[in-house]
Amino acid sequence: MSSSLKVRVGVIALAMAALFGATAADAATLTVYSAQHEQTVDSLVKDFESQSGISVRVRTDEGPALAAQIIAEGAKSPADIYFTENSPELMLLEEKGLLSKVDPATLAAVPARYNSPQGEWLGVLAREDVLAYNPALIQAGELPASLLDLANPTWKGKIAIAPSDADFLPLVSAVLALKGHDVTLAWLKGLKTNAQIFDDDEGVVAAVNRRAVAVGVINSYYWARLHAELGDKGTHSVVYHFGGGDVGGLINVSGAAILKSSGHNAEAQKFLAYLVSDRAQHLIAANKVTFEYPLRPGVAPDPIIKPFEQLSPPAIDMQQLGDDSAVVPLLRQAGLL
Repeated sequence: MSSSLKVRVGVIALAMAALFGATAADAATLTVYSAQHEQTVDSLVKDFESQSGISVRVRTDEGPALAAQIIAEGAKSPADIYFTENSPELMLLEEKGLLSKVDPATLAAVPARYNSPQGEWLGVLAREDVLAYNPALIQAGELPASLLDLANPTWKGKIAIAPSDADFLPLVSAVLALKGHDVTLAWLKGLKTNAQIFDDDEGVVAAVNRRAVAVGVINSYYWARLHAELGDKGTHSVVYHFGGGDVGGLINVSGAAILKSSGHNAEAQKFLAYLVSDRAQHLIAANKVTFEYPLRPGVAPDPIIKPFEQLSPPAIDMQQLGDDSAVVPLLRQAGLL
């Protein structure tokens, strides 16, 4: 090929790249380690890909398992983004120095109290811890004022919990942060005596709904998902919200972070910005799967869950809630694991 022809081919190639955006960055594929609802993440990924032209592949597992894998992989992790249901896993990765800073403009899209204290992860969604109860077995006036009351002997045989579910761990961390080691251990031992044990929150809410047990400790979205599946006629349980800032009304934050090991930081920043965009937050609110609270102001949740401004969570921030590292030893000591 002559030198003049080579120049012409090069010019054409550059023109085509400019026209279609065929740069190396646009060709990047993001890898997301996700512990969020698979249907929700799948729909978000498809929308993000269509909007951005950036490809995304997703690996799904429980949040603590993925966090442990990221720690083991270290600087060689193939993941670009970690998207999980509970903030303690994000705090753990932050403490290990494995996360990158999130763009300030993205952090500003949600209230600062739901983000990383160091700006290294982003709050995307929130949900509340509640009791599901069956009115055929217990009346509303008999429900406890505090989550800690469930350790009392009067509740023996009336409670369902899922201590091995990842969503139970932050609740124990909250009790530990607010009440201390001894109170937390005594509470857990009381639950061991009183409670029926299930593998997950789905099992807990199903047991309450079929009248196998009076009350169950769950995240609120599990009840909403059950209702969506069974409808009014098949739903025999009700949600009870702890008031007065009781620890039982803990707000759990789902969030996302970019790993320092990522070779696609710019594209990953776009994905995080997308997660808290008006478009994505409305998609989540309307999907009839997640039933969590969008953290972007002005985006209303599904009407089946209680308005966010009417909740009464305990006064605890994400840093106080911590990284769940002290929880598993306590659960083992209490005989719940």
